[in-house]
This record gives sequence, structure tokens and C-alpha cells, in this order.
Amino acid sequence: MPLATLIRRSSLPCPDVSAEQALQLLAKHYGLSGALTELGSQQDRNFLLDTGQGRYVLKICHGAYSTTELAAQHAALGHLQRHSAARVPAVVAASTGEELLSLDIGNQPVHARLLSFIDGQSLAHLPRLDRHVLVGLGELCAQVDLSLAGFSHPGLERTLQWDPRHAQALIKHLLPVLVDADARDCIAAAAEQAHQRLLPLIPALPLQAVHLDITEYNVVWARDEQRQWQLQGLIDFGDLVSTWRIADLSVTCAALLHHADGDPLYILPAIHAYHAINPLSLAELQALWPLIVARSAVLVLSSEQQASVEPGNTYIQTNLASEWNIFDVATSVPMALMEAAILSALGMVAPASPSLAMTPLLPGLQGAPFTLVDLGVLSEHFSAGNWEQEGIDERLLQLAAKQTGQASSRYGEYRLSRTRPDSSDEPDTCALHVELYLPAGTALHAPFAGTLRQTADAALLLSSDQLSLRLWGATGELGMGREVAAGGVLGLANGTVLVQLCTQPELSPPLFARPGWAAAWQTLCPSPAALLGFDCDAPALADSAQLLARRDASFARSQKHYYQAPPQIERGWRNHLIDMQGRSYLDMLNNVAVLGHGHPRMAQVASRQWSLLNTNSRFHYASIAEFSERLLELAPEGMDRVFLVNSGSEADDLAIRLAWAYSGGRDMLSVLEAYHGWTVATDAISTSIADNPQALSTRPDWVHPVMAPNTWRGEFRGPDSGPEYVRSVDEVLAKLDAQQRQIAGFICEPVYGNAGGISLPKGYLQSVYQKIRERGGVCIADEIQVGYGRLGHYFWGFEEQGVVPDIITMAKGMGNGHPLGAVITRREIAEALEAEGYFFSSAGGSPVSCAIGMAVLDVMEQESLWENAREVGDHFKARLEALADDHPLVGAVHGMGFYLGLELVRDRQTLEPATEETAALCERLRELGIFMQPTGDYLNILKIKPPMCTTRQSVDFFVDRVSKVLAELTT
Repeated sequence: MPLATLIRRSSLPCPDVSAEQALQLLAKHYGLSGALTELGSQQDRNFLLDTGQGRYVLKICHGAYSTTELAAQHAALGHLQRHSAARVPAVVAASTGEELLSLDIGNQPVHARLLSFIDGQSLAHLPRLDRHVLVGLGELCAQVDLSLAGFSHPGLERTLQWDPRHAQALIKHLLPVLVDADARDCIAAAAEQAHQRLLPLIPALPLQAVHLDITEYNVVWARDEQRQWQLQGLIDFGDLVSTWRIADLSVTCAALLHHADGDPLYILPAIHAYHAINPLSLAELQALWPLIVARSAVLVLSSEQQASVEPGNTYIQTNLASEWNIFDVATSVPMALMEAAILSALGMVAPASPSLAMTPLLPGLQGAPFTLVDLGVLSEHFSAGNWEQEGIDERLLQLAAKQTGQASSRYGEYRLSRTRPDSSDEPDTCALHVELYLPAGTALHAPFAGTLRQTADAALLLSSDQLSLRLWGATGELGMGREVAAGGVLGLANGTVLVQLCTQPELSPPLFARPGWAAAWQTLCPSPAALLGFDCDAPALADSAQLLARRDASFARSQKHYYQAPPQIERGWRNHLIDMQGRSYLDMLNNVAVLGHGHPRMAQVASRQWSLLNTNSRFHYASIAEFSERLLELAPEGMDRVFLVNSGSEADDLAIRLAWAYSGGRDMLSVLEAYHGWTVATDAISTSIADNPQALSTRPDWVHPVMAPNTWRGEFRGPDSGPEYVRSVDEVLAKLDAQQRQIAGFICEPVYGNAGGISLPKGYLQSVYQKIRERGGVCIADEIQVGYGRLGHYFWGFEEQGVVPDIITMAKGMGNGHPLGAVITRREIAEALEAEGYFFSSAGGSPVSCAIGMAVLDVMEQESLWENAREVGDHFKARLEALADDHPLVGAVHGMGFYLGLELVRDRQTLEPATEETAALCERLRELGIFMQPTGDYLNILKIKPPMCTTRQSVDFFVDRVSKVLAELTT
């Protein structure tokens, strides 16, 4: 069919067929009736029929469509049903046995057919598709192409509007539909560039039958029990044609760009998944991005054309913005760069051009020593956040040059100074150049022959057919636009010279690349070591996945790590953690580092004390007394004894031993859904099934769980539900009284930590403490997570309940990451343990631990961190509570200060936990530069416990990103 005829046919409006006419057709030719719903389409009239016993799709197209082409679609459906695991619709024959009806409806010839309906939904409406869906689409495309490789039919040999072999001609024909001249020029230029890159590859592109529309519109999904999207089937074979195999994947990838949030790399998982099943040749992979660009141009122009013909078609109007978005993303990066990114992701490289012989750039300094300055994430030059100072890299290079004569930065290094806290965007940290500090007046010579000119940003640009060299910081009478022979003088160094090579002379590369683009850009911007005469390359980073495998092979795997594919974190500063590529992650879960990461006072105090002494606490030194006194000053009146230990588990374990010794009994009461540690004793009293799925079935007989006093989700709700929860304690105590068993004690977090910081009901601890003490037991306040000022409004969590415990346990923030814990109690309880022998913790209360513990208290006071927890924490909670107005998943906000819990539910009445959505939220937040993890027995609560130096800026960044992801999850 001639292209002009094709375009005229492709511009036809949908057939004018009413629902009543469609019902008459179904009754007459198929003997079916039921409820009819019209489905959106660009050129066909489609209806969904629900008979009550089954559902079908009635497809009606113009009579101008070839019956041979429609027969090919039916044959392909049958072929895939026999030869592929991909689920596709079945053709339903009419009463006459015909699969295709050619009819006249309202004086218009049409073709009609009936297909079975595949239950599920399109994901086109979702703003972002998760990696699981991207991989599923790539795999489906590969499987369908593999199956159709052996399929042939006369109806495949047709001229199709969407066939990329006709894209350039179609684009030229449709360009006039655009009124805006700038838009026309933009599309024409992109299409021409794509066409030129594609031309030499065409002979190597294999041909076969392809679906050519495996997009989120035509792939049907349904959620499984874990709320994961599972692929149900593939529909709409209207674009079936014989063309280049790679065209099928290009269509899928182009559609995905609408969900990419502006990032072309988003499609790489789909490409990788396709290639793993149906390997693509180098030529096909090189053709992929030009085909995507051409497809995006065709999409825009076709929709603009169709909208002009049928302005009332809301389906077309809705898609227009989406298709312009696809084009914008497809043209946002150079084609050569995206080709390099695709090949790099698959571990492939394009054939190298013949190497260009280069002469030295600095022949006068050949053999002179250059000091390479480490500006990377682990550089010893950086401490206490000094990398945030403007111009720090340049000052370090200048200092090195003054000492040794000449200095150089390192090519391919991920610069710490370019990290960006509180940002969802990857920072451009990878250096694609080197920075040289040279004696002023050093001559710079052309390493190869080329044309010399000056760029708009004052760089000297030397270009040949194969290579370009950019130099910033050179001066001289250069004669712009002249030809320069290899070895000729380009200019004189002005003291500082930036050097960058590029194998694509037409490109203007950035000086720094984002980590995700680094491998691709380094393919195009190679190291300048060959022309400099010394090794200027930064050491390659260790493979993070291999390192994780080494961890799993040597470090007991029951010691879990956050995330399935975690970033490698080797540095921290304040409330951010930094990976090896210089990306900063907002730390919203680290209640250990209360002062923040990398605090200089901690480094100074620890170093000083280590240089003096570190030993066990049985030696006599001042700091153990001083630190114990400091802790008692913070404790309630009447508490006068301190034990120093290494961890919260050890502190709670010791508290249990003290309760046993003081009471003479062994029976302990603990609340359900709580976590207290990993020692034998603390694991016994821990009942959180999120931490231990067997927690409730493995309790020893001396542990007696009582009902969790959860005022939001528990059996009894609201702040006045205390008496109902106390009855649970009464029932346990009554059984123990009847058995004449001596109560040892009751342990409880004064604020319900594992449930996200829920306050206990009013009067709960007052009543329970009284009942325990009446029976000779002791009351233990586990303040390990919620105490030490983190709540902002209270230093200790038990203060909210207006009680004083008998024993306080504390750890985590006491040492800002150093292993340090404490048990604070009264003299008579402490001395009860002496009857059983002395207590000793080898490193508990060591000189280093005591010095660090006191420094933490000093800094918390000097930097007003308790006040910060209250003031910023109040702002934090208010912003989280406001999320409920816009996001149905938000059930409640618990806690206070910097111990908050955001509980997600699918229904605010039934409180059905949104467990899978919470997991997806945490994973997506990591992609956006935030560390967060779920808590609670249903893992549906964000456990928000950041360093106490967290700022309002960080809080707003966090809440804004949570809001963004919640919108993605519920759209």
C-alpha cells in the first residue's frame, strides 16, 4: 500500500457504531447479550461485553482494512497459544463459524470480530512502574519475539504506519500538522539524526514477525496476594507486521519513557531482561535508541494528526501529553551517549575506532613528577564536612602544587565535594577530566592534528575526525580556526589547566557525570593519561555486588543488611550517609548516631583517650566515676547506682538478672509486639514476630506476655483505654498468684517503640507498676530506643506516664555508635546481685567508652540537640499528619520528637495493614536518596528515628518525597 494511502487510512476516525448497534450485532451473529461498555481506542470501536457467564471484546474496524491483515492477527494468536507461554486472547467464532465478519452498519462497511477477554488492568495510568514490571515487560517482549520468529503469513507483508522502516517518510509527511515552527524543527532534527545513525545498521538488522505494540496499554496485569503486579496477558495485535526484530523492543522502551520521570536510564532493566532471553546483536543494540527517538516522533505526529481529525476523541487528547513527554525524554541525551549506556549495561562495547597516535601535551614536563591528589569519598584530606566548603578541591590541588611543583586531580574519580545532601537527584560526581596545576607559562602542545577554535565557555577546542580535546586555562595568540599539526603549540598554561578528551567531536561533554551515566560517559570521554605521560586514573571502585557476596559468604547471614541491593556506605556526615560514588542519603532510621555521623568531637575524644589508655573497668581511673555521676544526674531522684555495659541487649539481660536477684523470683511479664534484645534472656522476653516469626511459640515458662497496649490498633483504642489493658496484666498476675509464684518483674518500653513510637494509654504504667511492686517485683523501663532526649518533650520516656521505674536500661545513642550501654537502678537492687557473685563486662565502662559517653552528653547540650528534637520534631509530626489529607494510605502518625511512626493502612476503618506498599515505599525512598525501613508486627509502619541533629530542611525533603511516592503507589 502506498504511504499516502496508508496515512489517509490512518487518519480515519473510529467507526460510528453505537452500543445499541453493537448489541444487535452480538445477538444476531454470536447469540450473546449482556452489559456493554465502550473501550478507548485510536481508530477501532471496541466494546467490552459481560454476559454474566463470561466477558468478551467486540472489535469493529473500518471496512477499508485488509481482511488478510486481520486474518494474520488471528493466525498469530493461535500460533502464540501453541508455541508460547504468553497468554493471549482467543478468537470466538460467530454462529456461522466465521472468525471475521464483514458487515454494513449504518451504511458504513466494517469488519467485526469477537475475542475472549483477559482479566486484569493496564498500568498506563501509573506515574511510575517498578523494576519488577519493567523486567516483566522486557521478558514478555523477548518471549513473544522468540515465538513469532517462526511465524509467517501473507498479511504480515503490509505497509504499516508504525513500521519503523517507514518512520522517516511518515514524519516528513506529517510535520505540517504542527503549527508551532519550533516544535516542527525540533522533531525534524531529531528524526533526521536518528535516521542517519540507523542507516548503516539496517543491513545487519534481522527481520521477523513482531507484535509492535507491547506497551503498558496492551499488557494486562493483576495484583497477587503480596500486592505485586503479575502479568496476565498480551492483547491488541493490530500492529502485527514483519519488520526488524529490534523494533518490538524499541516500541516497548519508548512507551516506558512516559514513566521515567525524565531519566532515560529507567528503561535499562527492560532491555537487560529482553537480552537475557533473546540475545540481541551489537547492530540491533546500536539501532535501539535511534528507533526509540524515531518512534517518539511518530507518536507525537500521529496523535496530533488524529486529534485534528477527531478533536472530540478524549482517548487521543489524553495521550498527547504523554507522547510529547516521551519525545522530550528520548531527545534529552545525545544518541551516542545512550548507545554507550545501553551497551555498558549489557557488558558490551562498540568496536573501537582506529587508535589515533598522540604526542605529549606537556613535552616540557615529560618525566616530571606529578602529585596526584585524592579528592574521592575516602580521601584523608576531608574531615568534619570540610568538603562542603566552596572551592575545596582547587585549594587542595594548589597546596599540593606549591609543595611539589605540579599536581593533578584524578580522572574517573567520584568527588566527595560534589555530593548533594537532601536531594533526590544523583549528583554529578564522576570526573570526566583532569585538573592540572602547572608552572605558569608552561607550553601546551597539540597531541594530534586538528582544527583549533575557542568555545563559548572559553575552552580551547582541538578537533579531528576521531577526537576532540578541550583545554580550559590556556592563553596566547592562537589564531582561532586554524589547522594545527601534531606537536604544534596550542597555548600557554595560566597555572590551572582542565583537560578533557572526547571520541565524539560533535559533543560537548560535561566535566562531571552522574554515577548512573559514568560508564557511558567514560566510553566517550576516555582518560587523557596517554597524552599527559603519567597515570592520572583514579583506582577502580570495588564491585559492590561482589563485596556483598563476600559478606554473605563469610559473615553469618542471619545478621541481615538493609535492602536487597544496598549502596556501599563508607562515610557519613551529620544526618547523611555517603556511598562510594559520592551520593548522600538522608538517614532517617539511625537512632544510634544521635549526634550525627562523623562528628569531630567524637573522633578527637576517642583518639585522645586511645592514645592514653583503654582497659577494663576493674582498673582505677577517673572517667568511670565521672561518667556514672553524669548519668545519675539525669536519672530520677533515688537512683544511685550505674552498671556500664556494651549494648542494649546486655543492659536488658542484666536488668532481668537484677530483677531475679532482688525479688527471689524468675517470672517476668513483658508486653506483646515488643523487642528487647538478642541474648537468651532478652530474646525470651521479646515477642515481636517481625523480629522473630517464632516469638510467640518459643517463650520459656518464666515469660508471661501481656496484651500490647496499642492505643491505635489494639483491641482497645484511644488514650483512655488503659484500664482495659491493665485487665490483661491482672489476668496474668491472678494465675501466677494462684500458683504461688514469685513475680520477678515487668519490662516495658515507656513509649511503644516497635509499633512506631505509640504512647501508652494514660495511667497504664502507674497501675501496672503498683501491682508488680505489691508482689515484690521490680519495674524495668527499657529506654534503649526512645530515651535519652530523643522524644524532645521528655528526656526519659517514662516521664510521659508520670512514673519512676526501679531499673532504667539504656544504650544506642549513649555512644553515638560506639558500643555503650547502661543500667541505672537503686543501691539495694544493685547489691542484691552481689549475693550471686560479682558482675563484670570486659569493655563496658572502659576509659574510651566513658570518654565518649561524656562527650556525647556534652555535645547534646552544647548543640541543643534535645531542644532540636522537640522543635524540629513537632514540625516533623505536623507535616506527617498533613499527609493524611492527600493520601488514603496514611492511617496514623505516632510518637514525638525524633521518634515517630507513620502507619500505612489500606482501609482506615478496618486498619488493614499496607505491608507491601510500605516495603515498596521504603525501596523507592532509597532510590530518591533516603534510608527508611518498616517496623511493627505487620511491617506497615515507617520507623522514623533520625540523628538528633536533623534539620527542618531534611524533614521537609523527607516528607515531600514520602508524599511523592505515596502518590505513585495509589494513582
